Amino acid sequence: MSMSPETVLSVIVVNRNTSDLLVRCLDHIFRSEIDGEFEVIVVDNGSGDDSVERAARHHPRTTIIEAGRNLGFAAANNRAFEETHGEFLLLVNTDAMLRPDCGGKLLNLMRTSPRAGMAGPQLLNEDGSPQTSYEAVPTLATETLNRSLLKRLFPARYPSKFKNLSEPTPVEALIGAVMMIRRDAWIELRGFDEDYFFFLEETDLAVRMAAAGWGVIHEPNASAVHLQGATANTVKTGARIEFYRSRYLFFLKHYGARSMNVLKGALTANLAINAAFLGMLNAATRGRSRSVSEKYLVRRALWEWHRAGCPAGPGLPRD
Repeated sequence: MSMSPETVLSVIVVNRNTSDLLVRCLDHIFRSEIDGEFEVIVVDNGSGDDSVERAARHHPRTTIIEAGRNLGFAAANNRAFEETHGEFLLLVNTDAMLRPDCGGKLLNLMRTSPRAGMAGPQLLNEDGSPQTSYEAVPTLATETLNRSLLKRLFPARYPSKFKNLSEPTPVEALIGAVMMIRRDAWIELRGFDEDYFFFLEETDLAVRMAAAGWGVIHEPNASAVHLQGATANTVKTGARIEFYRSRYLFFLKHYGARSMNVLKGALTANLAINAAFLGMLNAATRGRSRSVSEKYLVRRALWEWHRAGCPAGPGLPRD
């Protein structure tokens, strides 16, 4: 679809069964202080709740695409792009709440940095404390060693949320709760890779952006509150399986089969040890600790999925 001279920004929100979060997310989007016209597009991935009805009632300016099933994050955003008119895209998770000036500051950055392909704000907890907003691209070190320790020992290579930035800064990859993407870059790279269903789509895109000469920028002066994990936590085991699946896919695509198999072997062993330890702890507490029981059941399910060869079936629902 061609751009409209009146529409500067196209905001895309992908939703599945998060009615309350969706309405609150849209409330904040429509309070955004944007220099120019913007449109909002919601892709509903086959929700069984009242998401579509409430979004249409509370925010009738919203264009709603009813996918009828769970397309996944990558495919849903690609589908929404077909209906967009803006020069820039702003992708917002339903568990993110934009500060009023967030979109405007990201837009200003993109306008003044013509080779910036994607940019993200500072993500915050509800109490205003910082969340991790950007990361180093995953490697065997980050995925098999203690990431927090790596950040403390090698802060220049593995940045942490405690690094105080005051100006827009190039980074390797963004946390995808809120991202602004230049339309030209999106078209050149053909959007998200739909082999990813959930997780690491934005990291894959960032790697491809950099390879194509586009910048990936963190803008610390723009901010949004992020209810971290609120959407994925509704289906914990399925979401964790998708996370592991996406990690293996990322390694296969960017490092090759050998690195993927090394990672898979290391993580399988780690899961076996964790599941055994948590199983003993759960037995010792006779299942009275809800936290221990939940962790044990998730780790055991993940280990059993690996033991079965990481089959395609388990994970988040596709219907």
